Amino acid sequence: METVEDVTRMHLVGGNLALDFVNTRTGPPVGPSDDDVLTGYPELVAWGAYAGVLTTSEAAALRRLSRDDPDGADATLSRALRTRDHLDEIFRPLAAGGAPSTSALARLRDDEADALGHAQLEGGSTYAWVWRADRTLARPLRPVVHAAVQLLTAGALDRVKGCGGCRFLFVDESKNRSRRWCSMDDCGTAEKMRRYVAARRVRARR
Repeated sequence: METVEDVTRMHLVGGNLALDFVNTRTGPPVGPSDDDVLTGYPELVAWGAYAGVLTTSEAAALRRLSRDDPDGADATLSRALRTRDHLDEIFRPLAAGGAPSTSALARLRDDEADALGHAQLEGGSTYAWVWRADRTLARPLRPVVHAAVQLLTAGALDRVKGCGGCRFLFVDESKNRSRRWCSMDDCGTAEKMRRYVAARRVRARR
């Protein structure tokens, strides 16, 4: 079972908050996932703080609120997992050169409408949506949903890719669009090791 500490050991490699949220579920590039760091509401809050969408004080307030309303916390976790499912249904097809389903896009539209209902516009020369006044259990989800909409409406969707070694999604920001791995320290290194071992076997047979 994952712990709050396991959440903070994750690599945030997606290049977009929504993709990093999708990447809280791990596994091979094809097929079902084999692990999940979001095993409880405390882990959801820990991820929000780690990803930078919650301040330390906001995270502490949400943990207190969840202790006072455990049923609400469980319901919010279930909602978060459903949100992650439909974000996966949107961005994984895009990474493979396809298109998301209209039903997944409709769910995202509804989530964004709900999120903006808890936001306010702040700024100076330019303005942006912020959620600092939101004191509800679903607070960690609002920026995730908004990031997904921003990526869909203003991002370079042809740069959304899937890792060749695991199920992680990321925005390829390399100049020549040649990125293949979620991280060279993880899947990239593992692939180099596989190639090295294979080359040694070939040399040994000779």
